[in-house]
Amino acid sequence: MYFAQHYLDCLSQAAYVIGDPTSGKAVVVDPRRDVDEYVADAEAHGFTVEAVINTHFHADFLAGHLELARRTGAWIGYGQRAVTEYPIRKLADGERISLGEVTLQILETPGHTPESISILVFEKPQDTVPYGVLTGDALFIGDVGRPDLLASAGVTAEELGAMLYDSVHHKLMALPDEVRVFPAHGAGSACGKNLSTELQSTIGMQRLTNYACRPMDQDTFVRLVTAGQSAAPGYFSYDADLNRRNRDLFEPREGAPALEATEFARLRTAGAVVLDARDQFEFAAGHLAGSVNVPLDGRFAEQAGSVLTPEDEILIVAPEGRVEETVTRLARIGFDRVHGYAAEPGQLFLTLSDQTRQAGRLTAEALREELASAEPPLVLDVRGCGEREGGRSIEGALHIPLAELAKRLDEVPAEGRLVVHCAGGHRSSIAASLIRHTGRTEVYDLLGGYGAWETVA
Repeated sequence: MYFAQHYLDCLSQAAYVIGDPTSGKAVVVDPRRDVDEYVADAEAHGFTVEAVINTHFHADFLAGHLELARRTGAWIGYGQRAVTEYPIRKLADGERISLGEVTLQILETPGHTPESISILVFEKPQDTVPYGVLTGDALFIGDVGRPDLLASAGVTAEELGAMLYDSVHHKLMALPDEVRVFPAHGAGSACGKNLSTELQSTIGMQRLTNYACRPMDQDTFVRLVTAGQSAAPGYFSYDADLNRRNRDLFEPREGAPALEATEFARLRTAGAVVLDARDQFEFAAGHLAGSVNVPLDGRFAEQAGSVLTPEDEILIVAPEGRVEETVTRLARIGFDRVHGYAAEPGQLFLTLSDQTRQAGRLTAEALREELASAEPPLVLDVRGCGEREGGRSIEGALHIPLAELAKRLDEVPAEGRLVVHCAGGHRSSIAASLIRHTGRTEVYDLLGGYGAWETVA
């Protein structure tokens, strides 16, 4: 058997290519939208991709089932409860799919979403113990899928939590200890709260170490898995819905046009949002007024999807030589309305020098002094809830996680000096730029974030 995990760090997302050398047939599970690497992998090993299966309607990225079906002629598979605008093969609980010797068996595991399935992988059809199980977002390493996402509109977190309890405790934990576990996500994903950095495990290890897999009743399980979940990025409901629909295919070779300064300025004046993907230090040194800064070196797509909307017309200022990467990473979450990029950012800033700004930034020492003054600034903390546990926060700070900020901007006072902080200074630059985008000027971010604050006596 050929078995390959394709893991993408910036989305904490795993896809799988499973092939049978005896027949030359392969299946791809949970692909993302830019599918070249799966096609190349299959071709390099002499496989024909027969099927592409999604374990559920993903909310955190746009899946590549339509792109792979177009490229390879593969059929698209989902669980029985899935309803889509495009033709699919509905896969029933217990159904077996033969690739030759290698055999897949469907296991319905609803809970993260109603249509969720897991996939048992057998190296030979007569094997009684599976080689492994692809668990999608039902079971992670160290956690289980959250049951409260908008991907399951019309179903409550409690209803889904009850389904998830049955899926995890009565189905997945019923598998033999030696079965390998291959999830759809790893650490950093907003699809759970306690995901491990490990990319695979075993049923036995999860039985011992995963808090949600230990013996407990259903009510306790539901309370545990619904408590303390971080805010879901704003684009999740958009992607979950779009994954059900016929949509435009991603064509990486089409790219986005290079724009000279005058055309860039015209589109900006017409209402396009300038997305500046340079790091926070370059952005602070000089940027166009109103630009939203989301550094490319990080969880770019997830964070861009938290502060922009799918309807935004986007203009890009990219790090040198990384325009295609920027466009592709936006496309992975379905943000396709990119009108172009600055062909020469330096020339753009010179041409629009009267509209070029520097970002205000404060050291921890300066903030402490200002907070002790007669007119202290308001401090905005954009970290997640878990980062503030144990009283680790600046006294009096307003707390709005970055993932929620775009929807809660009206909670930020419209006047006065504002200092934004996160843990290390990356997310605070994003948040401060979003607030400046609304027209506020007295907005600063804390250099080094809360980590720097703690080191200053």
